[in-house]
Amino acid sequence: MNELFFSVDVETDGPIPGPHSMLSLGCVALDIEGTEHGTFSANLETLPGAAPHPETTAWWKTQPKAWAACRKDLETPEVAMKRFNDWVESFPAREKTMVCCPAGFDFTHVVWYLVQFTGQSPFNFQCVDMRSFIMGLRGKRHRQTSRRYWPKRWHNPLPHTHVALDDAREQGMSFIVMLQESRKRASDSTPPEP
Repeated sequence: MNELFFSVDVETDGPIPGPHSMLSLGCVALDIEGTEHGTFSANLETLPGAAPHPETTAWWKTQPKAWAACRKDLETPEVAMKRFNDWVESFPAREKTMVCCPAGFDFTHVVWYLVQFTGQSPFNFQCVDMRSFIMGLRGKRHRQTSRRYWPKRWHNPLPHTHVALDDAREQGMSFIVMLQESRKRASDSTPPEP
Protein backbone atom coordinates (compact mmCIF):
# COMPACT_ATOMS: atom_id res chain seq x y z
CA MET A 1 0.00 0.00 0.00
CA ASN A 2 1.71 3.18 -1.20
CA GLU A 3 -0.87 5.87 -0.44
CA LEU A 4 -3.59 6.34 2.15
CA PHE A 5 -5.91 9.27 2.69
CA PHE A 6 -7.02 10.07 6.23
CA SER A 7 -10.31 11.93 6.08
CA VAL A 8 -10.51 13.95 9.30
CA ASP A 9 -13.38 15.78 10.94
CA VAL A 10 -13.30 17.56 14.29
CA GLU A 11 -15.94 19.06 16.52
CA THR A 12 -14.88 21.92 18.76
CA ASP A 13 -16.19 24.50 21.18
CA GLY A 14 -14.56 27.42 19.38
CA PRO A 15 -12.73 28.55 16.24
CA ILE A 16 -9.11 27.96 17.27
CA PRO A 17 -7.24 25.45 19.46
CA GLY A 18 -5.70 26.61 22.72
CA PRO A 19 -8.19 29.23 23.85
CA HIS A 20 -10.90 26.71 22.88
CA SER A 21 -11.01 22.91 22.87
CA MET A 22 -11.36 20.13 20.34
CA LEU A 23 -14.26 18.04 21.60
CA SER A 24 -14.24 15.15 19.15
CA LEU A 25 -11.98 13.71 16.44
CA GLY A 26 -13.08 11.28 13.75
CA CYS A 27 -10.92 9.81 11.00
CA VAL A 28 -11.38 7.27 8.21
CA ALA A 29 -8.40 5.79 6.32
CA LEU A 30 -9.18 5.25 2.63
CA ASP A 31 -7.25 4.17 -0.42
CA ILE A 32 -7.72 5.59 -3.93
CA GLU A 33 -10.37 2.96 -4.68
CA GLY A 34 -12.46 4.11 -1.70
CA THR A 35 -11.73 1.00 0.36
CA GLU A 36 -11.90 1.75 4.06
CA HIS A 37 -8.82 0.51 5.94
CA GLY A 38 -9.84 1.59 9.43
CA THR A 39 -11.49 4.23 11.56
CA PHE A 40 -10.57 6.27 14.60
CA SER A 41 -12.84 8.14 16.97
CA ALA A 42 -12.27 9.95 20.26
CA ASN A 43 -14.14 12.37 22.47
CA LEU A 44 -11.79 14.64 24.37
CA GLU A 45 -11.92 16.39 27.71
CA THR A 46 -11.66 20.16 27.37
CA LEU A 47 -8.33 21.92 27.79
CA PRO A 48 -7.51 23.35 31.21
CA GLY A 49 -8.03 27.11 31.15
CA ALA A 50 -9.85 27.06 27.81
CA ALA A 51 -13.40 28.34 27.43
CA PRO A 52 -16.16 27.76 24.89
CA HIS A 53 -16.77 30.51 22.35
CA PRO A 54 -20.25 32.08 22.72
CA GLU A 55 -21.16 31.67 19.03
CA THR A 56 -20.11 28.03 19.01
CA THR A 57 -22.02 27.42 22.24
CA ALA A 58 -25.14 28.89 20.64
CA TRP A 59 -24.68 26.63 17.59
CA TRP A 60 -24.28 23.52 19.77
CA LYS A 61 -27.63 24.27 21.38
CA THR A 62 -29.19 23.59 17.96
CA GLN A 63 -27.47 20.16 17.78
CA PRO A 64 -28.45 18.26 20.97
CA LYS A 65 -27.87 14.74 19.56
CA ALA A 66 -24.42 15.59 18.21
CA TRP A 67 -23.56 17.37 21.47
CA ALA A 68 -24.55 14.32 23.51
CA ALA A 69 -22.52 12.07 21.20
CA CYS A 70 -19.34 14.12 21.59
CA ARG A 71 -19.57 14.36 25.39
CA LYS A 72 -19.64 10.64 26.23
CA ASP A 73 -16.66 8.35 26.95
CA LEU A 74 -14.25 11.26 27.33
CA GLU A 75 -10.48 10.82 27.18
CA THR A 76 -7.75 13.25 28.17
CA PRO A 77 -6.17 14.98 25.16
CA GLU A 78 -2.87 13.24 26.01
CA VAL A 79 -4.42 9.77 25.81
CA ALA A 80 -6.59 10.49 22.76
CA MET A 81 -3.82 12.06 20.69
CA LYS A 82 -1.27 9.36 21.53
CA ARG A 83 -3.84 6.77 20.52
CA PHE A 84 -4.52 8.66 17.27
CA ASN A 85 -0.81 9.07 16.48
CA ASP A 86 -0.18 5.36 17.11
CA TRP A 87 -3.17 4.41 14.95
CA VAL A 88 -1.96 6.51 11.99
CA GLU A 89 1.60 5.22 12.41
CA SER A 90 0.33 1.61 12.38
CA PHE A 91 -0.45 1.81 8.64
CA PRO A 92 2.41 0.71 6.37
CA ALA A 93 1.57 3.22 3.61
CA ARG A 94 4.54 5.28 2.47
CA GLU A 95 2.35 8.33 1.88
CA LYS A 96 -0.18 9.39 4.52
CA THR A 97 -2.22 12.44 3.60
CA MET A 98 -4.79 14.11 5.79
CA VAL A 99 -7.95 15.27 3.97
CA CYS A 100 -9.99 18.11 5.48
CA CYS A 101 -12.86 20.38 4.49
CA PRO A 102 -11.69 23.01 5.27
CA ALA A 103 -8.06 22.32 6.20
CA GLY A 104 -7.76 25.73 7.83
CA PHE A 105 -10.07 24.47 10.57
CA ASP A 106 -9.70 20.68 10.95
CA PHE A 107 -5.99 20.41 10.08
CA THR A 108 -5.14 23.30 12.39
CA HIS A 109 -6.87 21.66 15.35
CA VAL A 110 -5.47 18.18 14.74
CA VAL A 111 -1.86 19.24 14.20
CA TRP A 112 -1.94 21.63 17.17
CA TYR A 113 -3.23 18.84 19.41
CA LEU A 114 -0.78 16.27 18.01
CA VAL A 115 2.24 18.52 18.52
CA GLN A 116 1.01 19.74 21.90
CA PHE A 117 0.33 16.28 23.31
CA THR A 118 2.63 13.91 21.39
CA GLY A 119 5.40 16.22 20.18
CA GLN A 120 4.91 15.26 16.52
CA SER A 121 2.51 14.76 13.63
CA PRO A 122 2.58 11.56 11.56
CA PHE A 123 1.37 13.64 8.60
CA ASN A 124 4.12 16.28 8.81
CA PHE A 125 2.32 19.00 6.83
CA GLN A 126 0.82 16.72 4.20
CA CYS A 127 -2.84 17.70 3.81
CA VAL A 128 -5.40 18.19 1.07
CA ASP A 129 -7.85 21.03 1.55
CA MET A 130 -10.92 19.81 -0.33
CA ARG A 131 -12.14 23.30 -1.15
CA SER A 132 -8.80 24.28 -2.73
CA PHE A 133 -8.78 20.95 -4.57
CA ILE A 134 -12.23 21.77 -5.98
CA MET A 135 -11.03 25.23 -7.08
CA GLY A 136 -8.41 23.55 -9.24
CA LEU A 137 -10.65 20.72 -10.40
CA ARG A 138 -13.55 22.92 -11.49
CA GLY A 139 -11.82 26.25 -12.13
CA LYS A 140 -14.16 28.01 -9.69
CA ARG A 141 -13.69 30.74 -7.11
CA HIS A 142 -13.27 29.61 -3.51
CA ARG A 143 -16.74 30.68 -2.46
CA GLN A 144 -18.14 28.39 -5.17
CA THR A 145 -16.57 25.29 -3.63
CA SER A 146 -18.97 24.69 -0.73
CA ARG A 147 -21.21 21.60 -0.79
CA ARG A 148 -24.17 23.44 -2.26
CA TYR A 149 -22.16 23.97 -5.47
CA TRP A 150 -21.02 20.35 -5.81
CA PRO A 151 -22.38 18.27 -8.70
CA LYS A 152 -24.68 15.47 -7.53
CA ARG A 153 -22.13 12.79 -8.36
CA TRP A 154 -19.85 14.14 -5.59
CA HIS A 155 -22.47 13.98 -2.86
CA ASN A 156 -22.35 10.87 -0.71
CA PRO A 157 -25.66 9.46 0.51
CA LEU A 158 -24.28 9.23 4.05
CA PRO A 159 -25.84 11.79 6.40
CA HIS A 160 -23.93 14.81 7.73
CA THR A 161 -24.65 14.41 11.45
CA HIS A 162 -22.00 16.62 13.12
CA VAL A 163 -20.70 13.45 14.77
CA ALA A 164 -17.00 13.50 13.86
CA LEU A 165 -16.63 9.91 12.60
CA ASP A 166 -19.84 10.06 10.54
CA ASP A 167 -18.78 13.29 8.89
CA ALA A 168 -15.21 12.09 8.29
CA ARG A 169 -16.60 9.05 6.44
CA GLU A 170 -19.07 11.11 4.37
CA GLN A 171 -16.37 13.65 3.48
CA GLY A 172 -13.79 10.97 2.66
CA MET A 173 -16.05 9.13 0.26
CA SER A 174 -16.86 12.38 -1.56
CA PHE A 175 -13.16 13.19 -1.78
CA ILE A 176 -12.35 9.81 -3.33
CA VAL A 177 -14.96 10.42 -6.07
CA MET A 178 -13.38 13.84 -6.78
CA LEU A 179 -9.86 12.41 -6.76
CA GLN A 180 -10.74 9.58 -9.12
CA GLU A 181 -12.38 12.07 -11.46
CA SER A 182 -9.32 14.32 -11.32
CA ARG A 183 -6.93 11.48 -12.10
CA LYS A 184 -9.11 10.23 -14.95
CA ARG A 185 -9.22 13.73 -16.45
CA ALA A 186 -5.45 14.03 -16.18
CA SER A 187 -4.94 10.70 -17.94
CA ASP A 188 -7.56 11.54 -20.62
CA SER A 189 -6.34 15.14 -20.97
CA THR A 190 -9.99 16.15 -20.65
CA PRO A 191 -10.48 19.88 -20.01
CA PRO A 192 -12.24 20.85 -16.74
CA GLU A 193 -16.00 21.05 -16.82
CA PRO A 194 -17.55 24.55 -17.00
